[in-house]
Amino acid sequence: MSLPLRFSLIVCTYMRAESLLSLLQSVQKQILYPDEILIIDGSTNRETEIILEENNFKSLQYFLVPEENRGLTKQRNFGISKVNQDAEIVCFLDDDTILEPDYFVEIIKTFQSNLEITGVGGVAVNEHKWKPQNPDIFYNQKKYYLFEGYFYKEGIRNVARNYLGLSSDLGSGKMPHFSHGRTSGFPLTGKIYEVDLLIGMSMAFRKVVVNNIEFSKFFEGYGLYEDADFSLRALNFGKNVINTKAQLSHFHAEPGRPNQYHYGKMVVRNGWYVWRIKNPNPIFKDRFKWNAITILLILIRFTNAITSHNKKASFTEAIGRVVGWWSLLFSKPREIK
Repeated sequence: MSLPLRFSLIVCTYMRAESLLSLLQSVQKQILYPDEILIIDGSTNRETEIILEENNFKSLQYFLVPEENRGLTKQRNFGISKVNQDAEIVCFLDDDTILEPDYFVEIIKTFQSNLEITGVGGVAVNEHKWKPQNPDIFYNQKKYYLFEGYFYKEGIRNVARNYLGLSSDLGSGKMPHFSHGRTSGFPLTGKIYEVDLLIGMSMAFRKVVVNNIEFSKFFEGYGLYEDADFSLRALNFGKNVINTKAQLSHFHAEPGRPNQYHYGKMVVRNGWYVWRIKNPNPIFKDRFKWNAITILLILIRFTNAITSHNKKASFTEAIGRVVGWWSLLFSKPREIK
């Protein structure tokens, strides 16, 4: 491997001191260590600050931001403003992830392999659902997604879309003109795959990207889909790819997440916004499919309110989705850079 690029790591956190500590302990075990680690803390208490004072990590800078800089989008932009000018790569990780020891080696190797690559993401192995295909088994492609000798069992929402002719014919990570692309990820083939969308838990960009665009103010607050919006705009500078050798685990810690009603509303409104970033002037077919899938997903969430273990959360999210969808008739999101 050639000489490593200089890279900075930004971790935005909120009320997750123990999760952040676990992440940083995995960073400490990396074969290739970041040149700087910027912790951007929006917590309303001192637990994170105290735990970092009690545990020493090389090249770490800690920032407890005031209320006006709190929220994932604002904190990421704040972190970018503090990155060392010599950095060539800026990496972002969620505070509830844990890295495999060669994670940064694989990220940097990917950038070095092709100058056209300007965005790189990794794979959450604890969420990995791909399995090798058995040549003696027939796989119903309405129920299974087949790719390079592996299969992925589709969830009810994708099975329904397959039967209704509403599924995407593009690979995972690619956004079709009606949005609502595949979210299956990739099997652990060791290969690199070109995508449109990177996932905020694990993404890195060349400095030219973060020097020219920032995370959109539209997503200030919790920031659902802010990573998709940023990834799409980053395509103006080069290619986004997923390296299946850049591996980590993602644990989806609960603190700091919105209630299910607001989450459901954001899924629809923020999803509409990102769709229009990709396709600002959709034709009738694209509009029909986007709305049809949105309604289908609402119906599935209402069904989950009867069949799932957490009936209240499913019902509350479904109501939020309905309100979000109807609100688009009267108040569509404005594009805000």
